[in-house]
Amino acid sequence: MTLAMVAFWALVVFAVLTLFRTERPGESTPDRRDPMQILDERFARGEIDEDEYRARSSVLRASVH
Repeated sequence: MTLAMVAFWALVVFAVLTLFRTERPGESTPDRRDPMQILDERFARGEIDEDEYRARSSVLRASVH
């Protein structure tokens, strides 16, 4: 019975931690992609042409430095 109670409370704590888990400062999430990756994907899909790709990539590279 004691083992079942410990297992129950461990499960409750695990569930609460999983629900309220926040992102740590150094971690990246799938939602936050690199802008250059997004630009590369748009170019690969044909959404933008080469001139627009080059112009936007130069702006992105300039803003990083």
